[in-house]
Parts: sequence; structure tokens; C-alpha cells
Amino acid sequence: MGVSLHQLMFRLVHSNQLIYNCSWEDPRIDRQLLNINTASNVVAITSAGCNILDMALDQPERIHAVDINPRQNYLLELKKALICRCPHQDLFQFFGFGSHPNREQVFEGIKTELRPEAKGYWQRNLEMFNPRGVRSSFYWHGTTGLLAWLIWRCAKQLPINVEAISTSLFSAKSLEEQQQNFTFGEPHLWHKWMERFVSSSSAMALVGVPPNQAKIINNTYPGGLSSFIKDKFKHVMTEVSITDNYFWRVYTHGAYTTNCCPNYLKPENQGLLAQQASNIHTHDQSISEFLESNPGMYSHFVLLDHLDWLAYYDPTELLREWNLILANSRPGTKVLFRSAGDGDGLIPKNIRPRLKSDRDSLETLHCLDRVGTYGSVHMLEVA
Repeated sequence: MGVSLHQLMFRLVHSNQLIYNCSWEDPRIDRQLLNINTASNVVAITSAGCNILDMALDQPERIHAVDINPRQNYLLELKKALICRCPHQDLFQFFGFGSHPNREQVFEGIKTELRPEAKGYWQRNLEMFNPRGVRSSFYWHGTTGLLAWLIWRCAKQLPINVEAISTSLFSAKSLEEQQQNFTFGEPHLWHKWMERFVSSSSAMALVGVPPNQAKIINNTYPGGLSSFIKDKFKHVMTEVSITDNYFWRVYTHGAYTTNCCPNYLKPENQGLLAQQASNIHTHDQSISEFLESNPGMYSHFVLLDHLDWLAYYDPTELLREWNLILANSRPGTKVLFRSAGDGDGLIPKNIRPRLKSDRDSLETLHCLDRVGTYGSVHMLEVA
């Protein structure tokens, strides 16, 4: 089988880059589904660590943050260090505004909290937080941030004031006002070159979408990938309140606000998160590798959308991971994941009898997701 441009781009991007600078799953939905408590022992893919910290607010006994890309864990470790060692002003300067004028000085005070590998990484990459750089925010860095920055730069060339449209959208006082503002700007947004760019192989690779995910959408969604992107974007902008939609705000403004940001950046949560930080453990390995080296009875698994990748590239590893999950679960253990498609092919046939789910309630919550870019969300319980 030949290697496509998308595959080449995906491998190049994921071999040596920080991919996610913020998590791209809605923790408000996740926490409602997971129902974590003080007895919970959670295994979750790290991503940017935002949602790991969100889950920590429910005070589980332990969270294992697992990611095959160590840079994602380095990012979580930096956030933990700032939470534990710095005043809220510094934490928000770094990860609310995305930059800090005294970043080197602050880093000197927290670097002993980091693993040597994480310390070395941030010593080499602290300029991501330089407010005077060409990309003057951390949220314009990482491959997802680079793509957001490129799209924003291109959008400014459109025959419409995109900054004014964005400002009006995020300041809308009602869903009706939000819909009116979006309806005004939408016809100018989707130029043919913009459609081609956001659905290109390069763009998909930068945001961590493997070729098979793009293929799933192209093959199953009416109108293919470009229609999927347009429809999902329209749904979020017109059907879900944007007041606290910090996911899309950060990629249109390069920063959060104090009223529109992840929970770990809210001052009232810093004390609790500092207390919980020692219960969050990072692991630079795959889920299967983690479970083989750390067997136990876990209460929750949060797998994001990586099963799409496994199902396409390595069905043997997909089956291995599911077998290890079941071997390390007890009755009632919850498994949460998302998919670009309907997700039906992501559970091997011999595994399905061990799992149960309530699809009707999931669909209701899925429609309220502030990210809005996944095809489906799945919450399964081990029987």
C-alpha cells in the first residue's frame, strides 16, 4: 500500500512536535458522563492536560495521564508546576494570555518541579510564551496553534472584517444574536481557497487528524470533509451558546479571558488543584504499554479519539488494547472515547458482549458539546 501525502505529513508532524496546546474535548460533557469521585482511579490520554486538570477537580484517588508523545506530558507538568508554585497572576499570564514578559524568571522558580526531560524541553522552547514574537502567544504554537495562526492570517485577507465578526460573535448576549452575527459573516468566510486549505492534508496533519479519520468523514458524511467542517462549525456557532466557549475563543483570539477559560485557570480552583497535583502521574507510553507495566483495577478510561487511528493502522494493537482494558477493569468501569465517524468499527466483535452503553443520552449531550467537531461520543460500561 502506497504512502499518501497525508500519511507523510502526519508522520512528520507527530515524530517530533508538540501537537496540542489546548485540549479539544469538552470536559463539561466528560465529567457529567464519567461521574468521577474520590475512589476513582483514572487512566486518560494526556493531550494538552487541560482536561486532566478538570477531572482532578472531582478529587479522584489517582489520575494516570498517558501519552505516547512526551511533549504533551511536558506541557501538563509545566501547568502543574505553575499551579503549585506560582500566584494565579503568573499562571494566567502563561496559559490565559499565552505569554509572559518575565517567563525566564518565573521558569527559574518552578523548574525543579519538572522531570529533567521536561525541564530541558521548556528551556529550549520557552520562547513560545514570548509576547513580542511573530506568533505572540503560546496558542499560536504547537502544530494546532500554527494552523490556527495560519487560518487567522488568511482570514484577514477576506473581503470582510473578520475581527469585528469574531468580536460580535463572542460578545453576543443571546443565541438569536449569535445566529444573526454568524449568518452575516458566513457567506464571506468560505471562499473556495479557504475550504480547500482547512480540509487539506497539511491542515489535517497539523491538528492531529490521521488520514483514516479524514477518510472516514469523506466516505460517510454528505459532501465529504469540507462539508463536515462547515456544518460542524456552523452548529457550534449557531446552536451552542458561545458565552463560555473557550475552545473556539482561544483559536480566534490567541488567548482566553477570565470569564471564558478552562477551569484550571479560574482562581477559585487553583488551591484545590495544587492539593491534587501529586495524584496526577504522567507516563510517556501507549495505553497498552502503560497497562502492561501498571496492572490494576481502574475505574475510568478516557481514550479521546485515538481508537480511530488504531482501527485503521493497527487492528491487532486495537484488540490488544481492548483486552488489556478489560483485564484491568472491574464491573462498572467506564470507557469514554470519541470518533470522527459513528465509532461502530472501533470495538472488536469479541469485546462487545463485555460492554454496554446508553446511546440516546449520549446523543443529547453530544449536541451540546462546545467543541462540536467529532462525529460521535461513546461512553461504555464494563459488564
